[in-house]
Amino acid sequence: MSLHKGVDSQHTLAVNPFYGEADPVAGMRTAPPKHRLPDGPMAPSTAYQLVHDELMLDGNARLNLATFVTTWMEPQASTLMAECADKNMIDKDEYPRTAELEQRCVSILADLWHADPTVAVGCSTTGSSEACMLAGMALKRRWAKRNADRYPATARPNLVMGANVQVCWEKFCAFWEVEARMAPVTGDRLHLDAESAVALCDENTIGVVAILGSTFDGSYEPVAEICAALDEFESRTGLNVPVHVDGASGAMIAPFLDPDLVWDFRLPRVASINTSGHKYGLVYPGVGWALWRDAEALPEELVFRVNYLGGDMPTFALNFSRPGAQVVAQYYSFLRLGRDGYRAVQQASRDVAQSLARRIEELGDFRLITRGDQLPVFAFTTVEGITSYDVFDVSRRLRERGWLVPAYTFPPDREDLAVLRIVCRNGFSTDLGDLLIADLSRLLPQLREQPGPLHRRDKAPTAFHH
Repeated sequence: MSLHKGVDSQHTLAVNPFYGEADPVAGMRTAPPKHRLPDGPMAPSTAYQLVHDELMLDGNARLNLATFVTTWMEPQASTLMAECADKNMIDKDEYPRTAELEQRCVSILADLWHADPTVAVGCSTTGSSEACMLAGMALKRRWAKRNADRYPATARPNLVMGANVQVCWEKFCAFWEVEARMAPVTGDRLHLDAESAVALCDENTIGVVAILGSTFDGSYEPVAEICAALDEFESRTGLNVPVHVDGASGAMIAPFLDPDLVWDFRLPRVASINTSGHKYGLVYPGVGWALWRDAEALPEELVFRVNYLGGDMPTFALNFSRPGAQVVAQYYSFLRLGRDGYRAVQQASRDVAQSLARRIEELGDFRLITRGDQLPVFAFTTVEGITSYDVFDVSRRLRERGWLVPAYTFPPDREDLAVLRIVCRNGFSTDLGDLLIADLSRLLPQLREQPGPLHRRDKAPTAFHH
């Protein structure tokens, strides 16, 4: 047996304050303040319970039919994310395997969207909003280089899009001093089309944004037709206007459910594409992806090469430190599902959307704007002759049952059209759809007996920007 010498008994262990619980009785005597730091610590179980109980007043995420964001993942994915919660995505030398998984995801998306994975350039982002900002910056810089003799002295850049774009594009134009040229929706045309896009283009147009899946109603904009019209525009004017596809949702739907639809890098005019991994990429928030066809589409001067913690690292991002957990979860989903798995999951969501849309139409009080046959999303409004209630009443009454179904008006020039919109995601099953129909059917007799619409705000929202 080994012999051990005595040691100085005055030495003590270093104890992290988190290791020792606070006096539990103190927590019963003094309630902690809400808006300033408490003077002392409390037991972790107490802190957990206080926060947990307050969050119970949030809505149930699984019943949130407003958001496109993923609200369910497998326990294994949650475990992986917990294991990576302390990894900073920017520390690529310290976490080389996380960086490798990010690169694999970029290659997978390049292949999925028919780019050459060996020349395509891409990165993860905190979501589609950041990805759109990066894509817009690349469009502006390419235009500025081609017009160096005019910009910024005499030329002001503009970006063409439909009035139905997500609010991040309006932010981009405001932040980076680009004129937002928005084609208004009109009549039954509720998104951008080729004719209205080309009509707004000129020598100062940095690009056209085409949306594969409008958040207003789930419809695809005709990307191929817009590109063809811009081809003809170039042949007439000599002006080369690139296209960015905002595929926040549709870029993870169309490759699996609409493989014959040509919208991606198969079209030479498409310079870049973004998507949200945390929407139909089936990952918890927040992760997005931005891809460019090749290095030429992403000007080199926008890429920063940072010597960080001993590694030379090219970056193109608005953020610096960022969690790696969501990127790991994205790779997990790609690995877990494969093409067939994604196809099955997305088809299930579309089936639920189309079935639910049909059943809502059969109730007789509602008219469908879309039917869930593109994005698994559909919008509907009341039929002509319904005067006792409106879509805002329906949204309010469904909220009483726990359902979050947004009601909003379309943008100019269709602010007269107010709709409800339902987003069907993975985890929203046929059974949950049955419960929604049952609750809506139960509410309709009461709504029909109202003397008129109730509690509508003077200024209804013009969009639901999720």
